[in-house]
Amino acid sequence: MSSHRPLPADRPLPAPGPGPRTGPVAVVAVTWNSAGVLPAFLAALPEGMAGTDWRLVVADNASADGTPDLLRRLAPDATLVQTGRNAGYAAGVNAALAAAAAWDGGPRAALVCNPDTRMRPGCARLLLDALDAPLSGGRRVGITVPLLHDPDGALHHSLRREPQVTRALGEAVIGNRRAGRFPRWSELVTDPAAYRRATVADWATGALMAVSRDCLDACGPWDETFFLYSEETEFCLRARDLGFATRLEPAAAAVHLGGDSQASPRLWTLLTLNRVRLYARRHGAAATAAFRAAVLLREASRAALGREASRAAVRALAGRAALRAAPRP
Repeated sequence: MSSHRPLPADRPLPAPGPGPRTGPVAVVAVTWNSAGVLPAFLAALPEGMAGTDWRLVVADNASADGTPDLLRRLAPDATLVQTGRNAGYAAGVNAALAAAAAWDGGPRAALVCNPDTRMRPGCARLLLDALDAPLSGGRRVGITVPLLHDPDGALHHSLRREPQVTRALGEAVIGNRRAGRFPRWSELVTDPAAYRRATVADWATGALMAVSRDCLDACGPWDETFFLYSEETEFCLRARDLGFATRLEPAAAAVHLGGDSQASPRLWTLLTLNRVRLYARRHGAAATAAFRAAVLLREASRAALGREASRAAVRALAGRAALRAAPRP
């Protein structure tokens, strides 16, 4: 597992919070045409949130399949925030968190969920209890994530290392799953031992994550400029820079149905472009050019094997216009 980057000398560690928060936990979900997955998500919440005081806040991004009406019928006590447009995932999270902030005292923590997740019993309590744990170097846990399983029960490798040129190159040459055994050569963490213990990672996939109130207050809003993909990477790395670590709680578990980014050329292209956009935010032009070249090599090698989604990504990466354009629906 990669080590943490030291905090800048001129940026102090966040001060400890005022003690245990007594408000409810904000269960935050963002929907867009989610009627097919929402009922099972809602059905799993009572057992998944067992032992906690919680309220559900759903931000809907202008669904056209009846998602808001379905939510009102199945979860009448939930707070529904309608953004009025397909605003993107981070914008939905921010809208839901803003609604929760209006509660008396605000939420004590947030549980950010994709509606295609299914928490197993007691999952949330385990994640929440693991927040704010002290770590070496004066850091604290600000974000906790569970083990994620595919619908067939297979473990999903959800832990990640910070994007680096060598890691992008290793994934291009070796393949991310094989390279994932070596911290220098892949973002993906595939070491089985990492998923059997409380492991601190640079970031983790954002299908389900608990975020402490102190971490939310320190980091501020999620970055809406990504629209979809890389927003959780940016948030976790920003939290880490401010002294809040992302940690796996292996006793907590959930099922993640997964999206269609692997099959959709449009979504895979957006995912790939946002990886480069995020890297450019945190590095200089020369390093970004090397990172982009390594990502392009990876997608070109997959395209040569006939993967249509990678062909679309290569076309976008080969030019400059797509990277300069703002992500959009």
